[in-house]
Amino acid sequence: MGQCYYNETIRFFYNNSGKELTSYWRPKDVVVVALGLTVSVLVLLTNLLIIMAIASNRRFHQPIYYLLANLAAADFFAGVAYLFLMFHTGPRTARLSVKTWFLRQGLLDTSLTASVATLLAIAVERHRSVMTVQLHSRLPRGRVIILIVGVWVPALALGLLPSHVWNCLCALDRCSRMAPLLSRSYLTAWALSSLLVFLLMVAVYTHIFFYVRQRVQGMAEYVTSYPRYRDTTLNLVKTVVIILGAFVVCWTPGQVVLLLDGLGCKSCNVLAVEKYFLLLAEANSLVNAVVYSCRDAEMRRTFRRLLCCLCLRRPSHESAHCAPSAQTGTSTRIMLPENGHPLRDSTL
Repeated sequence: MGQCYYNETIRFFYNNSGKELTSYWRPKDVVVVALGLTVSVLVLLTNLLIIMAIASNRRFHQPIYYLLANLAAADFFAGVAYLFLMFHTGPRTARLSVKTWFLRQGLLDTSLTASVATLLAIAVERHRSVMTVQLHSRLPRGRVIILIVGVWVPALALGLLPSHVWNCLCALDRCSRMAPLLSRSYLTAWALSSLLVFLLMVAVYTHIFFYVRQRVQGMAEYVTSYPRYRDTTLNLVKTVVIILGAFVVCWTPGQVVLLLDGLGCKSCNVLAVEKYFLLLAEANSLVNAVVYSCRDAEMRRTFRRLLCCLCLRRPSHESAHCAPSAQTGTSTRIMLPENGHPLRDSTL
């Protein structure tokens, strides 16, 4: 068994991996921290507003909205984790203890894993909704809780394992360059698991698209004049492209450099772009709020009521203005036909 280095400093591991530690603030450090603090605050405020909206509006007490609340909670946690990172980066990194470094890394890994896993859970729930021709799937609350627990258990595992097992404290030749205390195999596993989630999302949304298109075209055979069916299909395409496109834009750069580093690519200059790609991945926690919540008309009305009540501090006799309005679905609704007769909306 090789020698272990539990009592060494952070600088020892960074020197071993060839990652530079500075004792002063460089211009790029200031830029990254300034952008990071801005994104973190926006992520925290936006996702907190979503959680408040879902909690305050009983019309959101449906399985899909429970999952949206869990996504907002994961993204809020990601904002907290990234904010913690911003206050413990740059010249401050060298002053961290090994335990604090693992805490910093574990917070990020847990929150981002939970966010990505919840995106897959939402895709599965929407698939169930469309296949059963319902506005929202009738999952029992117990199963929703199990689904949410199933998101957080692997997320916590991936966040905690590096500090206890999946590190390179006893095998310096396996250390990552981007995260000098982590094993390269951990980065590879993280990148491949995110890729697997993306491929599953593609499969789920592709099946939804072809199913809905087939049903809409079937309706056109029974109804000679159905001018909206093309618009319905087009809106569905837009929704799928936005969902998958946002994931690709925010996550692909980071996953590529993680995979390159995990595979031990010596000629790849991953350290030059890692901070910016991590910031882009964190920005996904803000994009999620727009793609999955802010496009919902009822959600936007609830936001306005909450902000109005908070900013204007209306007296209790005017609270009727803050009461929930009639329920509407998200901006993209698919009318699934049956023998020429439209059934209930299925929301994507």
